[in-house]
Amino acid sequence: MNKSQLIDAFRKESGLTKNLAEDVINLFFDTMIDAMVKGERIEIRGFGSFVVKEYRSYTGRNPKTGEKIKVEKKRLPFFKVGKELKERVDY
Repeated sequence: MNKSQLIDAFRKESGLTKNLAEDVINLFFDTMIDAMVKGERIEIRGFGSFVVKEYRSYTGRNPKTGEKIKVEKKRLPFFKVGKELKERVDY
């Protein structure tokens, strides 16, 4: 399912107009993104949690040339699936 399919499913279930349903979905994702940018953890019970992991810089290697390169520190979002979702998918 992609974002437009999610918007259509939400629109049909809620009875909202397509534009309003799109605004709600965009607001939901934008709010989650803003929270993760601030380093906050997001937990949706029964679904899972989103966290931002921080990695320090390190010296890596270009696999094509073998040349050593410096990899800057970075922050990456991670999703950990919740117990209920895991059980429903695995049935």
